[in-house]
Amino acid sequence: MGHYAFANPVLPGKIDVWKSYIKEMNGPRNKERNESRKSVGLTVESVWLQHTPMGDFAVVYWEAKDINKVFERLIKSDAPFDKWFRDKILVEVHGMDLSKLPPMNELVLDFKA
Repeated sequence: MGHYAFANPVLPGKIDVWKSYIKEMNGPRNKERNESRKSVGLTVESVWLQHTPMGDFAVVYWEAKDINKVFERLIKSDAPFDKWFRDKILVEVHGMDLSKLPPMNELVLDFKA
């Protein structure tokens, strides 16, 4: 099982919008979100809000059999929730360019007991 973590900046002025979308995903869209995550191959998804002097960030942790395929599937999915998620979260809140896959992070330290 692969694991992956990344941080996405929340664009200035978008923190309240981001929180409202998170509330929606934990509430009325929870079932759709869970189905989406399973369909793209995720087994774990955790998200934290981190406040820093450089702004707010969404810190995301994933577990999946194939992390690279998760990104591909999320970007290409035609499922209504995935389209909503891309438009509202990735583009509107995080300002991501979805014309290409984001570069993968470099794992530099990993401890397992």
